[in-house]
Order: sequence, then C-alpha cells, then structure tokens
Amino acid sequence: MARTKAQLSSGARLADYLTVGYLAMRCPISKVRETLAQYEVESQRRRGLPHEVLVYFVLAMVLYANVAYEEVLRLVIEGLRSVLGDDGLAQAVVSKGAISQARTRVGAGPLKTLYQQQVGPHGPEGMTGVWYRGLRIMAIDGSTLDMPDEAPNAERYGYPPSARGASAFPKLRFVAMAECGTHTLCYAESGPYAQSERELARAVMAHADASMLVTADRGFYSYDFWKLAHATGANLLFRLSSTLTLPREQELPDGSYLSTIYPSGANRKQDRQGIRVRVIEYTLQGIPDAEPSYRLITNWMDPVQAPAQELAALYHQRWNIESSFDELKTHLADRRVALRSKRPELVEQEFYALLLVHAAIRHLMTEAAAQTDQAAQDLSFIHAVHVLHRRLPAVGAIPPSG
Repeated sequence: MARTKAQLSSGARLADYLTVGYLAMRCPISKVRETLAQYEVESQRRRGLPHEVLVYFVLAMVLYANVAYEEVLRLVIEGLRSVLGDDGLAQAVVSKGAISQARTRVGAGPLKTLYQQQVGPHGPEGMTGVWYRGLRIMAIDGSTLDMPDEAPNAERYGYPPSARGASAFPKLRFVAMAECGTHTLCYAESGPYAQSERELARAVMAHADASMLVTADRGFYSYDFWKLAHATGANLLFRLSSTLTLPREQELPDGSYLSTIYPSGANRKQDRQGIRVRVIEYTLQGIPDAEPSYRLITNWMDPVQAPAQELAALYHQRWNIESSFDELKTHLADRRVALRSKRPELVEQEFYALLLVHAAIRHLMTEAAAQTDQAAQDLSFIHAVHVLHRRLPAVGAIPPSG
C-alpha cells in the first residue's frame, strides 16, 4: 500500500523560509561552495539540482525529520531564492530519486569538512558553566544512532548483540567532545558499531589543547589513551575504575594524593614509563542513586589552583554531554530511527548534517543567553527548535550571498 507523503503541518510559512536562511547564515554559501570545490563535486552546470542547494537540503532534512524529501527541497529552494536568485532553481528537479542521486554525488566528505570547520567551542567569557579558572570545560563521551535496516547499512555498521537475536536496526557508533556550558558537540568521529569508543576517541582527543579542561568517564581510561590526552597540553579529569591499583605516594592538603600510573604491572615493578597523576576520592552524601564512592585522576597537580572539592563538583558537569546526545537523538531526529538514509555514505552525510544543525541551534541559544545574562545550559532546547521552526525573527535571518 502506498504511504501518504508527510507534508509541513500547515504548509510552508515565512518562518520556515527564514529557518533555511538561518542555517545558511551559520554555514555560509561561500564556505559551502569552497568545500564542494575542494572535493571536486561543485555543480558544473546550473540545470537540475545545484550541489550547494543539496547541502542545505541535507541540513533542512535533519530539522524537518518527518517531512517528505520533495517537500523539504521545495522549502529550501524558496528559502534560498534571496541568496541564489532564480539561477537554476526554477528548473531544479524535485523527485526523490533525483535528490538521492545528487546526495550520492556530493558524498559525506563536504558535510564532514563543513562540520569540522564551522563548529567549535563558542561560549563567551564569563558565561556560567563554560569556564573553570580560565579553562573551557569539555567532556568526551560516546553514543549510537539507529538507521534503516537496509543490507548496505547492516554490512557497513553492523548490529549490536541481543539476547533474542539480532537488533532491529543497524547502529552507527560515535564519540564526541562537547563544550559543557553550551552543550555544543564540537568534535566528533563516527564508525561501525563494533568499533570501540576509546578507539574513536583518539581522533576526537587530538582536538584538545591547553585552553581546555577535558573530562571523561571511566570507560575511556587506559594508560595509552591518558598518555595521548596528556600530550595535547589539556588539563584532564577522568574517572577511574575502582579495580585499578593506585598507591598513595604523597598526601596533599586538600585530601587528594599523588600516585603513578604504568602501562602494566611489570612496568610498575621496574618503575618504567610511569606518569605522575593526582587522585581525588570522594562520596556523594544525600544524592539519590549515587554510587558508594568515586575516584578521579587529573594531571592538574596543584591543589591550591584546583582544589579537590571543586574538581569533584566540576566532574559531574560531564553529564551535560548526555543531554546533548538526547537533544540530537530525541528532539532533533524525532523518529523511530534517528537517521533516515539507506546507504552508508548517505548515513555519514546525514550524521554530520545532524551535528551541524544541532550546533546551529546551540549557537542561537548561546547568543540569546548572552543577551539576557543567562547560562546557555539553562535554556530549553525543545523551545529553541520550536522557535527555529516557526518564530525566528526576520532581522538578520537571511545571510548575505558572500
């Protein structure tokens, strides 16, 4: 039985066209064209569907996750007319097959590069939750996204194990680094479900630098990963498993202590390749569902500059990245499966479009918070999506063509 194609709830409104303009402002047309040229996939002729329009289509497809491709494309074309004029747009083919072919020609590379170039930490100085003693508070974590159960997707990404057989949907695994105070997912790497989070995290951690305090859960700790992370110059704050042996080598005035980590027990015995760390142990009293105890390690060795009690409280801001994942998967995707693409190269393309759109909304929220002296993390993401869909002010929404 043929399905009825989803439409915009009450037809496209001016605000929907302004939404496309806002996405174009966050991802300028000049940058889109430059990136397409870098991958040699710029449109050679203006008939059909120009590839720069296709990029904005993929972004809008994420924001209008339950609307048919053809309807989203019509919205994008009208929203971009003030930027691109009628050159080629009037003749743009809007069939679903033509859209899929254009997406395949563009591929995932341009969207990934646009994400890497356009998205980064952006919380302003003084905003609550963004900074600790001059360092940006960042968090690394991983999650997964479902996609349509198509053979190419299953072959590339695989299924998670299940006690009742295979899972219903293939899953993409990804790791990201978030700016905790703005919830922006600044750096991300994706791979098949079977690839470990720690392996994906190596490329993500490479973006860390001395301006950051990077937090991570116990699943990311290993001697090798800590060594790699330490080499970036970032201050680190990782939770540790209770099974790792860390002798108290020197007690510090704030209750923390110094110890040494080694790549193996044999190295510990011979005192080879040790890395000095500071250990913080604490409990959470009166907190529902709190674990019996917590143990953190840091390379911030000075208890005066970074007291143990402050670092312990700071570590729990790491949970902001879980909120970012929920925003990405539940409130943006808003579908039974988070990604709607049926082939692996388009899955990856859509994944980076999802991150770009999430970052655009988070920029909007940060700017709004800064104007009213609020913390960006205190604003409602769901409300921001609603504003972007229906109520974005016209002033400044449509970007210049340059």
